Amino acid sequence: AFFWLVSLLLASLIWFVSVHLSDREDAKLQYGLLVFGAAVSVLLQEAFRFAYFKLLKKADEGLATISEDGRSPISLRQMAYGEHGPGGGSPGAGWLCSASGGAGLSFGIISGVFSVIRGGADSIGPGIVGIHGDSPYYFITSAFLTMALVLLHTFWGVIFFDACEKRRYWCLGLVVASHLLTSGLTFLNPWGGASLVPIFIITLCTGLWGGVTAGGSFHNVLKCLSGGAGPGQEDDSRVMMWGGLQVPFED
Repeated sequence: AFFWLVSLLLASLIWFVSVHLSDREDAKLQYGLLVFGAAVSVLLQEAFRFAYFKLLKKADEGLATISEDGRSPISLRQMAYGEHGPGGGSPGAGWLCSASGGAGLSFGIISGVFSVIRGGADSIGPGIVGIHGDSPYYFITSAFLTMALVLLHTFWGVIFFDACEKRRYWCLGLVVASHLLTSGLTFLNPWGGASLVPIFIITLCTGLWGGVTAGGSFHNVLKCLSGGAGPGQEDDSRVMMWGGLQVPFED
């Protein structure tokens, strides 16, 4: 969340300076600067997401250096996924997926908080929504967009961290491009919230992508809904003792 706040601060400073150095009477120019500010904000958010990833990697390497067995204690987070990472991946994939989901959720929550505060400030007045012929559904549209962005940031975090770890640069490009597209679609909101449908389509597709990246599958979804192992299968889940970090002996 702190990294997102810093990116927002820098983007706000860039937009503020550009507005004051331009002709403030030119409406088209000011609108263009607003679009420019939104694009800069997205790029800075993704840059700070990458900076957070690098910070986690450095911390993991540092902890591994000072540990007795040469392994980082952070790898204990793989307990959330069993002996190996999600989907049978590397042992380090567990902590990576956990950290990426947490980072993305933090980005989304702080972004949602700012959206709610802005909407609440606008609701105080003065003025009435839609009095000049604009859409009267501003607050409903804002609420749904806030929900979508919180989810999107969570999914983007999982995909982004996985792409950085595996050096899949095309995935990084798709994350940045989808973030730019989502931000650009919000400029359609004065026309009756026209951005809602495409943004929710992007959210659905990104959610499926993020789920697969995190090791999810249709079988796992069915297993979760059924509350255990599937038909004809034995539940091989084992309880992990937190203190000893060992599988308890069977009687």
